[in-house]
Amino acid sequence: MRLSRPRRPVLVAAGALIAGLFAAVPITAVASASEPDWKACLEGSTDRQAVFDRAAETSGVPAEVLLAVSYMESRWDAHGEAPSTSGGYGPMHLTDLPALAEHTEAHPDPLGKGDGSHQERTPHQREEAIRLGEVETLRTANDITGIPVADLREDAVANICGGAAVLADYQEAVGGADTLADWSAAVGRYSGAADEATALQFARQVFATLSAGESRTTNDGHRVTLAAKPVGVSKEAIGRLDLADSSTGSTAEEPECPATLGCESLPAPYAQTGDTIGDYGNHDLGNRPEEGSIDYIIIHDTETSYNGTVRLVQDPTYLGWHYTLRSVDGHVAHHIPGKNIGWHAGNWYVNSHSIGLEHEGYAANGAWYTEAMYQTSASLVGYLAAKYDVPLDRAHIIGHDQIQGVAPANVAGMHWDPGPYWDWSHYFDLLRSPIKPDRHSRSQIWTVNPDFDTNTGNVMTGCTGAGVPCPSDRGTNFVNVYSEPSTTAPLLPDTVVGGSARVSNWGPRLAAGQKVVVNDRTRSDWWGIWFGGKQGWIQNPEAVLLPSDGKVVTPKAGVAAKIYGTAYPTKASDYPAGVTPRTIAPLQYTIPAGQQYVLADADVPTDYYKANNFNCAAVNGVPDCIVISGDTTYYQIWFNHRIAYVMADDVTVTDG
Repeated sequence: MRLSRPRRPVLVAAGALIAGLFAAVPITAVASASEPDWKACLEGSTDRQAVFDRAAETSGVPAEVLLAVSYMESRWDAHGEAPSTSGGYGPMHLTDLPALAEHTEAHPDPLGKGDGSHQERTPHQREEAIRLGEVETLRTANDITGIPVADLREDAVANICGGAAVLADYQEAVGGADTLADWSAAVGRYSGAADEATALQFARQVFATLSAGESRTTNDGHRVTLAAKPVGVSKEAIGRLDLADSSTGSTAEEPECPATLGCESLPAPYAQTGDTIGDYGNHDLGNRPEEGSIDYIIIHDTETSYNGTVRLVQDPTYLGWHYTLRSVDGHVAHHIPGKNIGWHAGNWYVNSHSIGLEHEGYAANGAWYTEAMYQTSASLVGYLAAKYDVPLDRAHIIGHDQIQGVAPANVAGMHWDPGPYWDWSHYFDLLRSPIKPDRHSRSQIWTVNPDFDTNTGNVMTGCTGAGVPCPSDRGTNFVNVYSEPSTTAPLLPDTVVGGSARVSNWGPRLAAGQKVVVNDRTRSDWWGIWFGGKQGWIQNPEAVLLPSDGKVVTPKAGVAAKIYGTAYPTKASDYPAGVTPRTIAPLQYTIPAGQQYVLADADVPTDYYKANNFNCAAVNGVPDCIVISGDTTYYQIWFNHRIAYVMADDVTVTDG
């Protein structure tokens, strides 16, 4: 029997429908007995598993296909009225581009290169228009089913029924389906990809999920299970979509990317923007790893749409990062070769040693970090880590929020993305480097690892407005650090940013994968830790802390060890003639006598990458685009929410 859906129902004029579930026009006005009964899809149990089953029965889409697509788009979560950065809504991520224009936000103020050698870049003005003409699945669902647009956006039941209708319609357009694998066509089309490689990659992810099975509790309390049903994706079915053969954009340059991801090449311009050789953008030339090492991969979020983000990175007067990832299908655009240095982290030392990935999403609404994007990002990061020998751990695969300022004046303004809703534990599972215990419970070193889905008790404000409590049903990646062993005590204030519960305040938080030294275990429900130069406390530690191997640093006798945001050479003699030595400014923190912090990396490169002139032009015989090395030894440590550097002369290193 063919797995195609019944004929499309007769459509009703949009003006005949009003908000509210068919309040004015009964469903019988848009469907006959031989057509899908969308009213029946909407009625009955609101249990999410039951809704998926009902939508599958109504539409003719196999339930496992419907579940796998939804898992990739939303992990089966409902988001009410909140759209994604792609204008997507609900468990099926139905996209509504006209609505997206109403929700577009400007990219946050950039911190630029972070070393003062270039004039700070001003943020772009608010985007004036959203590029339309792409797949709008929400309006398609409205056309097919007659379900009001408002309900397709806000009601999870209506959204799932609408998504099923769209998948069925896509499959019918290519001649239906004889086998489960034939549904690869509808799945590939549903991604919205314009090229065959990206559609195929999304379909591979969906069918891999279908084959392996999944089960989780959603953000609103529904337990949903997809039973494993091994089946491979059909490239022939994807071929029936007649998509573009390549997505190389405006250049034939090969993207630095796994071939299976179908990455698009959208080069960031390296161009002069003013009259002097120091006026250029939006990145620097380099020759990494032959000259200078790549030690970090930085996870950012875009704070605007994918289209807006790739427009920004193609502007020579703006900033530059290496990759942008799209939320709806995980599509990757490659902008800057890994050998070159992007302007993305707000810290020039980190820029010169890192690759930056921008993920479409908002830090205050991380519900739209989709599974498709997580999986594609993990594939890309795994590829880059292997290529450049970057350790797959949380000391080197880091968020923008973990980067210190280069000097005291920069610390407070450093960014906080990807924020508390980025699922680090899941991400490292996908990287095949899971966060797990690696030592007996008598260790003094512990790794933070709360269960993301159930870690919903952290009080935060400001997700939707100043002082407004953030939703309490979202999983978070952190535990609060308190100033005393009590939830009624204030959060431990950071020396610079304080201890407020604002969603943007990283100060009193320990995120998944970060390591701490536990110094007090006398209370069963509370453990004491050293944090940011102070005594802090973590509640319910046995549920969130894993015993870990490692080494610790302790200040030498009589020394309050200084904290640095860079590992620049410290001696004037390290710098060539004509090059002004960098100012090495300790930050506002120290490690008091007796405190201990976990060593994150004992092999920190001590260098400064001098790149001041367009095309690396030498001025008065002084070379440009050179790595200047020194012999001061630094260690990278876990200090507060962020990584930090200490000088080896200030500390001793011992087993944890």
